[in-house]
Amino acid sequence: MLQIYNTLNNKKECFIPIEPGKVRMYVCGMTVYDYCHVGHARVLVVFDVIARYLRESGYELTYVRNITDIDDKIIARAHENGEPIEQLTSRFIAAMREDAAALGVLPPDMEPCATTSMAQIIQMIETLVEKGYAYAGDNGDVYYDVSRFTSYGQLSGKRTEALRAGERVDVNSAKTDPLDFVLWKSAKPDEPSWASPWGSGRPGWHIECSAMSTDCLGDHFDIHGGGLDLQFPHHENEIAQSEAATGCQFVNYWIHNGFVQINEEKMSKSLGNFFTLREVLKTYAPEVIRYFILASHYRSPLNYADQNLDGAKLALERFYTALRGIDAAAVSDGGEYQQRFCAAMDDDFNTPEALAVLFEMVTALNRARADQDAPLASQLAGNLRYLAGVIGLLQGDAEAFLKGSAGDDGLSDEQIETLIQQRIEAKQTKQWGEADRIRDELQAQGVIVEDGAGGSRWRRI
Repeated sequence: MLQIYNTLNNKKECFIPIEPGKVRMYVCGMTVYDYCHVGHARVLVVFDVIARYLRESGYELTYVRNITDIDDKIIARAHENGEPIEQLTSRFIAAMREDAAALGVLPPDMEPCATTSMAQIIQMIETLVEKGYAYAGDNGDVYYDVSRFTSYGQLSGKRTEALRAGERVDVNSAKTDPLDFVLWKSAKPDEPSWASPWGSGRPGWHIECSAMSTDCLGDHFDIHGGGLDLQFPHHENEIAQSEAATGCQFVNYWIHNGFVQINEEKMSKSLGNFFTLREVLKTYAPEVIRYFILASHYRSPLNYADQNLDGAKLALERFYTALRGIDAAAVSDGGEYQQRFCAAMDDDFNTPEALAVLFEMVTALNRARADQDAPLASQLAGNLRYLAGVIGLLQGDAEAFLKGSAGDDGLSDEQIETLIQQRIEAKQTKQWGEADRIRDELQAQGVIVEDGAGGSRWRRI
């Protein structure tokens, strides 16, 4: 039975959906003012795998991932660029979708935007005001009254007394309590705004997700996910808003993926160790990045380092080398391999353990090759591709992956094929020195030639 580590209770729990056979899941998506970075890539891949496995397990899943297309950073970036906000956000929404597709991330079932959910946002704020959980400040902003929500801190484990003690005193604040947070911001010159019962303005960030998630999935749904950095205050505030507005439990299971580190340091623009996904894709194939992300458990820190990505590339090369030249049979009962793969995934989506099972299948596949047992090799290849496909891997052509791309200064496929043919001719005429010279030249250019019974094959390194 599937077990999920529920951040709400900090323990693994058997997953029991609200409605048998159906799952509703919401994940906090991107704030679209820049290109996706490696941290965004982890969120996209992790929850794509969770969505894929829930469907593989037979659940009818509704997966919602929102887009934040209005906030302070977006307004500042548009002003800095001297361009309309809609132009900025539409460009980065398109870029985000391109990056996600490159990583093999399937589109969510619903992808609401904050700017197209304004009616729902305003309605939820009205409900909170009517119920006494929110109030209008003398500056025109509307705030959530944290003191009214007695279970505030249930997700993060933070106590309101300690949080208040750590707050800076703001004598000019319109808030009655330093912990209160903004639901509606009054309009400022040259900023986009919408009409509301409290005057023109725009929503605070936290209320956007509460309104979009409940609008798409209902007042009470199964899973809410996002990066660990969102646990507090964003997700804590979502619980407070949503449960105060609806009067019922917001979410049953909270899933948070761990931070991304760069060479053992937290990824940060201020430290100069910040990488966009597009920068990384110039060096590594998308599937290598996906594998690198899945090689660590989603809750653990993910250490971005060249040697770790190089290791992911070597691992995929081992998989594709095993699959190379084999006609994969139709999927059959995977037997013990499939049982152990599913057991790993049922244990809080343990992708490293699932990958270990796939590696055992590679060993068996290579043994079947050596024994020239074509039917067994074909069966193993089919089952390997199927199980790997459950987590979005090994769906490409083995030959294409291993040959890769030439890059700006590498040999083209045609040049490599020409040199290999010259090497074959040299060997046929017993010019062993020339054959070795060509092999060494290819290796110096990052091309490995592998001789076998079926002839010579090559791959880039």
